[in-house]
Amino acid sequence: MKSKRIHHGKSFDSSTAALDNLMDKLFKQVKAQFGDAIKSFWFYDGDLCPACVQRSIGVVKYKGQDALAINAFIYRERGVLIGYFLCETCATYIFKEAQKNPYQQTPLHADIERNLITAYHKHLAMLDA
Repeated sequence: MKSKRIHHGKSFDSSTAALDNLMDKLFKQVKAQFGDAIKSFWFYDGDLCPACVQRSIGVVKYKGQDALAINAFIYRERGVLIGYFLCETCATYIFKEAQKNPYQQTPLHADIERNLITAYHKHLAMLDA
């Protein structure tokens, strides 16, 4: 089953293709688990971290390696899987909290979701313009 994609509007290059491929895989996994409740996916491609809205997203050190902190959550009201990157500070905080309290959301998660839902609605409004 092909997903209904809501593209992020930037030029299509190899890194965008890799990200699109990864989001498609995540979408299929989530779709298999939640069925018709999930209708599409969208990737937040803003320059600022959706958690702190202060720092740029970029490379994160994880176990001594350079990595990108790619994450996703389900915006249930719209049935959209929203993917995003975090800055190193916020990603490190979430990693540390996960070590202390596995499978527990932090207050930062609520900020992330709120900021991403706002960004998603702005994206939809631009499509309607």
